[in-house]
Amino acid sequence: MSMESSSSLLDPSVLRLRESLEACVLNLDDTSESNNAVAKVVEILDSISHVSQPEDENSVPDSAISEEALQEVYLCLSNSPSREMIIDALSMELPKVVSRMGTRSEKCYKIAKDIVELFLSACNPRDMVAVLCEALDVEIEESQAPQYFLLLLDGLAQVLVLIQRRHLEQVKVALPVVLNVLSKVSVLHLEEEYNKSIADLFDSAIRIGGSIQEMCKNMDGRRKEELCALLGLYILCTIAFVSKSRQKISSCITVILSSLLNFLPFCGFSYFGLLTGSNVTTAINKISKEDDDDFVDCFSLSKDGASLSVIWSRVSGDIANPIGEELEIVVKEIQKNWIDMWQAVGMLKYPLSSVSYTWEIKEHALEVLSSILHGDSLDGPKDQNFDFSPFVPSIFTTLQAIQIVMMGAVDPSLRKKAFVVLKKIISAIPSSERFDILEALIANSSSPSMKALLIDMVREQIAAQYQEDAKNSENTHGQHVTEAFCWSSNALDLVKIILKPPEGGPPPFPDDSEPVLSALNLLRFLLIKESTGQSNGKKVLTEQVLRKIYSEWLLPLRTLVTGIRADGENGGNELADHLMCGLNPVLLVLYRCIELVEESMKHF
Repeated sequence: MSMESSSSLLDPSVLRLRESLEACVLNLDDTSESNNAVAKVVEILDSISHVSQPEDENSVPDSAISEEALQEVYLCLSNSPSREMIIDALSMELPKVVSRMGTRSEKCYKIAKDIVELFLSACNPRDMVAVLCEALDVEIEESQAPQYFLLLLDGLAQVLVLIQRRHLEQVKVALPVVLNVLSKVSVLHLEEEYNKSIADLFDSAIRIGGSIQEMCKNMDGRRKEELCALLGLYILCTIAFVSKSRQKISSCITVILSSLLNFLPFCGFSYFGLLTGSNVTTAINKISKEDDDDFVDCFSLSKDGASLSVIWSRVSGDIANPIGEELEIVVKEIQKNWIDMWQAVGMLKYPLSSVSYTWEIKEHALEVLSSILHGDSLDGPKDQNFDFSPFVPSIFTTLQAIQIVMMGAVDPSLRKKAFVVLKKIISAIPSSERFDILEALIANSSSPSMKALLIDMVREQIAAQYQEDAKNSENTHGQHVTEAFCWSSNALDLVKIILKPPEGGPPPFPDDSEPVLSALNLLRFLLIKESTGQSNGKKVLTEQVLRKIYSEWLLPLRTLVTGIRADGENGGNELADHLMCGLNPVLLVLYRCIELVEESMKHF
């Protein structure tokens, strides 16, 4: 049953393993003794699997010892007169430790694979699903090197297609474990030598998807629909993990993504459903049960994967279009309906907001957004009764994600592209909600430069509203005038927050010089509009308001800025010169605002 070799003679652990395996065979009828013998076998194999490479050149390499140990196990399992009983006795414990030992060398991997296949062919498939999943769960806590999981995942792919009943329940056991492995291993910053193992890991994940697809083909009715939904969500999550690992598997990412995208039509997914998120929502509804919140949570990256599926299909000419739809036609269809359009905008927040995706992926996401918001798609209301409020949280997150791209991207062209898309989205938001969203973006921004940009956008929006009034001069008391008046009133509150912070004290200088300058420019714009009679008789800047602006906002700010300027002029160093460059534009606009207020108050 055993194999003689010099390595087994030199290393006592292999001899002890042989004796323990023989004890397993001899004690199969005695449950207690059998359990003890199995435990001893596992203990010896575990100790061998954790032995590090010896420094002594005369020592037997640990890979050679592992090969001998695995060969002993294989010969015992395959040649024992009580083959089925010994396999059954060892099936609960050996796959985990054998898979770990399989990483020591190519020969170890081959023998370990043969051992795992013995278990798969002889044991109950449903029992093996549980054994393999438990091994994966334990292993992910001990080691996150990708090669440790290949045998176990491939074993899972093989055993799933052998299940004869209760397919859905077994898949529900397996997928959370597999996704947990992918999530923890694929995002690690490992050395380049592991890149092939990560690619192999995704190949194993694809084979698991193929096994589930075969299971679906043999089912029908509601349970088939539910299993197809599970497969679709699993594939979308895997696409998200592949996208996060793009730099590690760049040489083979096209092949991996093509294989994954090919599953989507089988699951009933379309570009329209992926882009709007309706495919994901429908799939989750199919698998959701009252007590299954934890199970549904394991598919949390499915919406990332949905958006990324569209992005990859759009930008990569090397990836075939498995869905068969023309994305441009789908985008035009989405543009016809406000709800579909805003759902699509909200879906793209997932690749934009995650730090795990590359700038290149974020750029492609911005291009998809830009195509959705392109040209005439925003002209005119598509539904007069459209309620935008349910979309506010999602769109707000998308806008914040775009802001991060604007501030974090190294490429100036990408920052510019993000800014253009930001303005497109804000312009598309219904006027009744637009200011509130801009105000919230300003309040939640920690970047002075970003605050300044957003305040400038408020000014641009008010200017556009006044232009709209001019075009509709015959309706000077209609909706447009009312909206312009409301925008001006709200903008004044925004200026107050910048020039007179609610927490008290003056605005911080020089850090907030940019938003202060933008706020002053906004105030100057409002003062000019009303002083030149362009507000159609509706005045936001009443005498009381002007006096408050003058005494509580502008004069204290003038005192602060002139004091800082005087100190800077006495400094005479490079830092002082830089400070003066930032203060001079502020003083210029501040003095102009003071002049305009003083002139306006003369008319009361």
